[in-house]
Amino acid sequence: MLNKFENLNKKIIKCIKCKRLVAFRSKILKDKRKQYINEHYWGKPITGFGDQKSKILFVGLAPAAHGGTRTGRVFTGDKSSEFLYKCLYNVKISNQSTSTHVNDGLKLKKAFITTALKCVPPGDKPLKTELDNCFNFFNQEINKLQNLKAIVALGKIAFDACVYFYKSNYNFLDKIKFGHDKIYKLPNNTLLIGCYHPSPRNVNTGRINEKKMTNLFKKVLKMV
Repeated sequence: MLNKFENLNKKIIKCIKCKRLVAFRSKILKDKRKQYINEHYWGKPITGFGDQKSKILFVGLAPAAHGGTRTGRVFTGDKSSEFLYKCLYNVKISNQSTSTHVNDGLKLKKAFITTALKCVPPGDKPLKTELDNCFNFFNQEINKLQNLKAIVALGKIAFDACVYFYKSNYNFLDKIKFGHDKIYKLPNNTLLIGCYHPSPRNVNTGRINEKKMTNLFKKVLKMV
């Protein structure tokens, strides 16, 4: 089947519009982590991936410096991805419980995963102009997912980015606040669901655990 994301992904990978992000990507290529010193870093913008007939879109803020920016696939090769895919595997969205590199055989069912920002920003804090630049890509991804029913925002910053996107593109004026398992209806009748980020900090402090996240994913599957 022809990949309807192919042309879009080529444009995303070639993008050099945000000079600050391009410079930061280049810096990461030089400042590799010790355990990855002999690896070839991807070092370019990250595209979304998953089931093109997906009803669920999982959205992170941006690729991690030594996760997606290293491997070439979002939520791959770091502790956050380990926890996320364990939970996705529990509800049969993912065919395996780990994600280590782009050719590891991972496949998603009923779900697509992307980021609001396609490049890692310094301090995980994008500028509004950078988000605005990237929203063109994000909008095209959403439009190509014609069966989309729900967006699960992984973390408050990703949630806020989704809200900002809908306010910028769909005249969405509702005041909504992030919370785990908080559900809101967006202007195009898609649901926006808040979810704690699967970061080591959230896991280690007990803010999120495997049962809590798995139960939320089960709930989303029932809703769509």
